[in-house]
Amino acid sequence: MRKIVILTGAGISAESGIETFRAEDGLWAQHRVEDVATPEGFMRDPELVVNFYNARRAQAAEVAPNAAHHALAQLETEHDGEVVVITQNVDDLHERGGTKALYHMHGHLKGALCASCDHRWPAPMVMAAGDPCPSCGAPAARPDIVWFGEMPYDMDTLADHISQADIFVAIGTSGNVYPAAGFVAEARRAGAHTIEFNLEPSAVGNQFAEHRIGPASETVTAWVAEVLAT
Repeated sequence: MRKIVILTGAGISAESGIETFRAEDGLWAQHRVEDVATPEGFMRDPELVVNFYNARRAQAAEVAPNAAHHALAQLETEHDGEVVVITQNVDDLHERGGTKALYHMHGHLKGALCASCDHRWPAPMVMAAGDPCPSCGAPAARPDIVWFGEMPYDMDTLADHISQADIFVAIGTSGNVYPAAGFVAEARRAGAHTIEFNLEPSAVGNQFAEHRIGPASETVTAWVAEVLAT
């Protein structure tokens, strides 16, 4: 039974209508990374940061999972081996598409985190700067998002999964953000067959053994059908 580990990035959600950061007209073009995606930016202007993620939370609620999300859920259900999805995305499209074995390495729009005591709780649709923590009472609520300069979640567990993979797949990732961009090298060292699904090769595309170019809704669904047919 083959273990399949899948890394997903912004490209898989883009087809559902979620803006990507790295597109010319994407979110990064409208906001400086330093202002909305760093602890320092939050300390400097928490209202700007909270409102930025409020807008993203509202946008995510308006879109639906696409065929690629549903195909991965089908793979998890019907494949005779283990399937693990690691996502860099902070939306909930994988969950709504039916995926169960899922790791949000960069956090989640639906989560809130206390910058004072690290308590976590479900985020309201609209957060406000200075919202109190329900555990310690500090006015330090922030989105439960991993910002630049912070350590992604579950790294030890993710490393274990990657080291055990027979097949490692990356879908819609830029290959520009580490440590996720280094996962393919880890998988190759462990002997996994590596496949990249993207509109064009990523920054680490030369490290993959196989490439499938095109929209994820088409390429991923076709690949899942192939896997389940073998």
